[in-house]
Amino acid sequence: MRIPSSYLVQFHEPEGYLDFARFGPPSHAVVEASTRLLEASAAAGPSTVDELMRQDLRARAAAARLCRSDTDHVTLLPNTSTGLFQLALGLRGGVLVPAGEFPANTYPWARSPGVDVTWLPAGPVTPEAVRAALTPATAAVSVSAVDFRTGHRADLAALREVVGDRLLVVDGIQGFGVVDEPWEVADALVVGGQKWLRAGWSTGFLALSDRALERLDPVLSGWTGAEDPGLFDDAVHPVGEGAAGWSITNLSPVAAGALATALELVELAGVAALEQRVAEHADALAEAVRAAGGEVVSATGRRAGILAFTLPRLPPPVVGAALAEAGVTATVRPEHVRVSPHASTAPGTLRRFAEALKGLGGPTPRAVAAPPVTHDVLAALVPTVNSLAAALGPGAEVVLHDLGALPDSIIAIAGDLTGRAVGGPMTDLLLGLVRRGTTHDLAGYETYAPDGRVIRSSTVFLRDERGVAVGCLCVNSRPEEGFPKDGLPGNGLPENGFAGSAAPGAARPVEAFPGDVDTLQRLLVERAVDAVGVPVELMKKSHKSQVVRVLDEAGLFLIRDSVDHLAGVLGVTRYTIYNYLNEIRG
Repeated sequence: MRIPSSYLVQFHEPEGYLDFARFGPPSHAVVEASTRLLEASAAAGPSTVDELMRQDLRARAAAARLCRSDTDHVTLLPNTSTGLFQLALGLRGGVLVPAGEFPANTYPWARSPGVDVTWLPAGPVTPEAVRAALTPATAAVSVSAVDFRTGHRADLAALREVVGDRLLVVDGIQGFGVVDEPWEVADALVVGGQKWLRAGWSTGFLALSDRALERLDPVLSGWTGAEDPGLFDDAVHPVGEGAAGWSITNLSPVAAGALATALELVELAGVAALEQRVAEHADALAEAVRAAGGEVVSATGRRAGILAFTLPRLPPPVVGAALAEAGVTATVRPEHVRVSPHASTAPGTLRRFAEALKGLGGPTPRAVAAPPVTHDVLAALVPTVNSLAAALGPGAEVVLHDLGALPDSIIAIAGDLTGRAVGGPMTDLLLGLVRRGTTHDLAGYETYAPDGRVIRSSTVFLRDERGVAVGCLCVNSRPEEGFPKDGLPGNGLPENGFAGSAAPGAARPVEAFPGDVDTLQRLLVERAVDAVGVPVELMKKSHKSQVVRVLDEAGLFLIRDSVDHLAGVLGVTRYTIYNYLNEIRG
């Protein structure tokens, strides 16, 4: 399918921009429409406001055409969060929500006092998973049309069949306008315009079915959502008919005009043609990832425009930094790098991305510059790491950690015994010692490499002039190639440490050597949940508090964004985690 040139000439994002899942730079037409409407408002006259407000109907009409509805079932919103909060406050009963949703689709349901939330476990939202989680108390199911992390595209038609007469709520922000979905099967479709629609911020709409209008209570209905909104007779009027009754107040006519212009551009190009072009660009990016030895970790079957990937032995922040240096704009997350092209993405952008990945991937990636070192003591040691490893002989690994750079603390490494790289995290053992302030040297203790081989390890903490630990130097080696097989007695490991010499006949705890922070985070959380001994779905407050206590001692909360990750696992809010921490530390 061919995209009209009259559509493509409207866009001029810089070469290298691959972040439409985060923000879509508006078109020339949207910028011009916004400027024109703003200038009209500056030249105010008797009819200015009325003329500007006509943009509301224009935007609703375009949205209705694209989601196969009508203007009586569409109202404008400044963002998806507003619409989802309205829906959550208007629902009574149970709602099924995937725990891995973008927070805009979890907080409204968690905050609503009249809703009983059931969290669908992390993973693709499939009809089978939803069917298994439904109960007689489930009044609604809320899903994203496209998962913001994995790019998985929900099968809305199949979900409609599974949900039956319950309400189906769809957050369409990551797909509307660039994937051809049966949007009409949703009882409530909420779409923000700042991403793939490229309408700019503070734009969006809510489309409601007759079933939704009948069952949901428009709690957040303002004066513009009332019957006769222009009649000021000192009375509170009943809620208006249709989706108009869900209006809180007038959307800015400038924003409405921008949204209308963006939606009309989508109609000009045709959704099917846009979808095909986005898929072609995503395929080209995936080919570049594989050519660099990387792995596409996002959806490859049902997908939209999101492509997430990893490169072997390189933490996502390192890959992201290399892309940024090459002028490629992407989103970097702890577990992967995410890129997202649009129909207007130029061939030069695809080439720039592929060139940036060359030499990064594969089993022998090019050297990556160490992150900034926080102390002179450590800076002086960085050049010695390679020579020390060479002196120790084959099979030895020397690692230098900067405690001021936690959790991405590896600033130099020589050897590949544990498969880690510069920018990677410290082990679970060291993280727990740092959290507890137990920074004494560990000599010749036995642990296991990621492939199961026995290795001997020693760690020396490096201190500043005040005696405060600022880093540590770790040496790992296979017994037959480095240290003597019999470890030194009294190695100083805590009795409940994750590594060390076990008593005769006892199982040895294993020290983990994660290659990235996300892996370390998952490992710590899984271990803490197992230690409590109660499945998450059966945990009471005391159990969850105990999980937080174990993880606090293990150093989890030294990791950025760990509170949000743990909140998702335990099915609570981040503020609940902070409350547990305050109780524990208080």
